[in-house]
Amino acid sequence: MLTLILLLLAVTGLLIVMRREAGALPALGVTGLLGLAGLATGAAVIGVLLLVATAAIAACGLPTLRRRWLTPKLFAMFKRVAPKVSDTERTALEAGSVAWDGELFTGRPDWQRLLDYRDDGLSDAERAFLDHQCGVAAGMCNDWDIARERADLPQELWDYLKRERFFGMIIPQEYGGLGFSAKAQSMVLQKLSVNETLMVTVGVPNSLGPGELLLKYGTEEQKNHYLPRLADGREIPCFGLTGPRAGSDATSLPDVGTVVRREIDGEMVLGLELTFEKRWITLAPIASVVGLAFRLFDPDHLLGEEEDRGITLALVPRDTEGMQIGRRHHPIGSPFLNGPIKGENVFVPLSTIIGGEAMIGQGWRMLVECLSVGRCITLPSGATGTARYALGWSGGFARIRRQFNVPVAEMEGVQEPLARMAALGYIAQAAVYQTANTIDHGEKPAVPSAILKSQLTEFQRVILADAMDIHGGKAVTLGPRNYLGIGYSANPVAITVEGANIMTRNLMIFGQGAIRCHPYVLEELAAKDADDVNAFDTAFFGHAGLILGNAARALTQGLGMGQPDSPFDDVAAPYAKEIARLSAGFSLTADAAMASLGSKLKQREMLSARLGDVLSNLYLASLMLKQWHEGDKVEQEDALLHYAARFLLGRTEQAFDELFDNLPNRALGRLLRLVVMPRGRRWARPTDDLTRTIAQAVTRDSALRQRLLTNTWDADDGPQDNPLARYNALLATQERAEALYRTVGKAHAKGEIPAEALHPEQQVDAALAAGLISEDDAAFMRQREAEVLDMLTVDDFDYDAFVTDKSKVLRHHPA
Repeated sequence: MLTLILLLLAVTGLLIVMRREAGALPALGVTGLLGLAGLATGAAVIGVLLLVATAAIAACGLPTLRRRWLTPKLFAMFKRVAPKVSDTERTALEAGSVAWDGELFTGRPDWQRLLDYRDDGLSDAERAFLDHQCGVAAGMCNDWDIARERADLPQELWDYLKRERFFGMIIPQEYGGLGFSAKAQSMVLQKLSVNETLMVTVGVPNSLGPGELLLKYGTEEQKNHYLPRLADGREIPCFGLTGPRAGSDATSLPDVGTVVRREIDGEMVLGLELTFEKRWITLAPIASVVGLAFRLFDPDHLLGEEEDRGITLALVPRDTEGMQIGRRHHPIGSPFLNGPIKGENVFVPLSTIIGGEAMIGQGWRMLVECLSVGRCITLPSGATGTARYALGWSGGFARIRRQFNVPVAEMEGVQEPLARMAALGYIAQAAVYQTANTIDHGEKPAVPSAILKSQLTEFQRVILADAMDIHGGKAVTLGPRNYLGIGYSANPVAITVEGANIMTRNLMIFGQGAIRCHPYVLEELAAKDADDVNAFDTAFFGHAGLILGNAARALTQGLGMGQPDSPFDDVAAPYAKEIARLSAGFSLTADAAMASLGSKLKQREMLSARLGDVLSNLYLASLMLKQWHEGDKVEQEDALLHYAARFLLGRTEQAFDELFDNLPNRALGRLLRLVVMPRGRRWARPTDDLTRTIAQAVTRDSALRQRLLTNTWDADDGPQDNPLARYNALLATQERAEALYRTVGKAHAKGEIPAEALHPEQQVDAALAAGLISEDDAAFMRQREAEVLDMLTVDDFDYDAFVTDKSKVLRHHPA
């Protein structure tokens, strides 16, 4: 009995020391004192074992001892097995900053660090622009007109965008731009997402491109010349990076620049001779200035001894001799301006290099530093805005569309996708807003940019598919009345560009995060490169302490013991504690995967992807809790939080499950499952009750629907029809209409009005004649039914309207 007590005390004490990552001395105290107690009380066996453990802990845990014998051996082994990091990989790893993503890698996230990113909201100028200018721009758009009739934005809209400096959101006011915050940029793009082409047209110049590159790296002369012209639209920029053989692997650029001397107007000028072929370049067909990425060589040593000068960026005017530009690609579903750029032996002066000669060879660093911010905003904001509109349209349609004498919003088969759309949109809104808020606090979130880009555009895919299912024939019939179909068909663009989601999920999120965000891995690699054994000792054994700490935290919290504190209210606190528990499991599993697979983990992309899925879901859930914590809650928002949190935590556990099942070392997989999920999976799918509650709220004029549709174009104030405003108007009178539907429906079923009165309008007239409803009610229902029928109507066209070559029209019935 005494042996068992001593053993339990030793295990408990060591678990406490491990959880706190208190180091070797407290552990020595636990095992040493209990070992001596065992010897003193006659429990010799356990006493000796504990003293042996004490000696082992001292030999491995005390720096003065282990550095004499253990650390040199480990360092030699580490240098043999550690993955090699190329210069381009190192540049990517060192780009950006680490914030909450790093906390999740520790396994003991400090919630206060996340809450310290205070949200100061938008400025008065930003709010006014969002309310007015964005609404005006959105009101000029009709999907069919833009996509099928003109394949471009209307001229008056182009003029308005330039005049109101939409292209200068990121450019400071001293250069004539708007100088907006990251949050404001995101909110603008969300509102403009009512039309895909409009969002892309405004988003791209404010993302990775000449404007941002000039701001950060340009010479004063370049800034003073270009930034005011970019801000007011006198210059339309594009940026040429990708090409036929350089897409996701942008470092393999085959485009070449050569340093040469040429005679220009009788004077010898030092410059660059460029040969390039770019594809998929947004705004290229109309761009007046082209940013180019290329590999620069100096074979004649005109700049120095080095021949290969590395990736370099230049800004080339459209009218430069030899530039081939103006042709268009046809992006699926959307006519946003996109096309190829070519050039052979195109000469430009050295002054076109962004940042001048000092930035030669710095192009890759420049790109990855800018991309970390741009990818957090443009496409994630577009996906989030699309979610708002799709939910608003779908909720309105599902309520006014009646089948089997009830709104389809009352059918559980429709309620399920409606609730899913609301939850995904809710998560997306929190994630993109709170990440933009960290950018406004000076962060450059590299790993979160990959999470947001891939996860939110995948959410967009699901949301649009659900919206199409709910709308049915209304959405699959294209025409001016179809507000959904063209955006749905354009969704693959967001999935593919700015780092295809397959690559981003499988290679980037965990592949970059495992080194960039981990508390110790980057330090260990740096010690290897510097051949610094003492630095390695500090990092490695700190890492070992982290592993032991996460094992203890994951196991004890998984068993319901020692739950961490949470700054959240009773609704959110349970989810914060689960995030902390799963964070410990994630950090432990990540270390186990890296240790067991080493450099092979790069090739085991499915395993890496699942680790990335765990990190992504924990990151999204964390930001959602912060949004809940800081926001003014509305009725039934708690139901949406419960649904969304359970959805994300369930996905996290699913990723863990698949990871443990597929680790090559099966014993390790079983051990990790036991430690990380000692009670098995705990998060099932959201309940049907939550689903019904959310679906009812988003299909009515509720506070929750209004919250989710904040920052949309929902006013009937433009030259183009606004279906969202029309749905909202119908929902505002839904309660009165439903009471009348019940009255008329019961009368028809009882035979109190003629059986042949089958159309709603006929039933209303018959009910009025029978004295069942008033003249005022009848007028209300006639007007309402006319509006409902108009919203349900689809377009039809002349028989040969879609045939480009009329000579090929088949006249099946010539008469």
